[in-house]
Amino acid sequence: MQAKLMDLGPHAAFIWISYAAVTFVVAGLVAWLIFDGKKQAAAIDALEKRGARRRSMSAVE
Repeated sequence: MQAKLMDLGPHAAFIWISYAAVTFVVAGLVAWLIFDGKKQAAAIDALEKRGARRRSMSAVE
């Protein structure tokens, strides 16, 4: 059985470029979130090493 390809018509190039652009943007956002999350975690660790404490921790202790 052969797989049927979708007939995208005369706008196939626009559709494929749109899919590629969306994929690129979403991948970029995911990479940015991962990078920024690591940067923020490092900043929090540096603050905690200097003696700063989280205000939300006082309610738990």
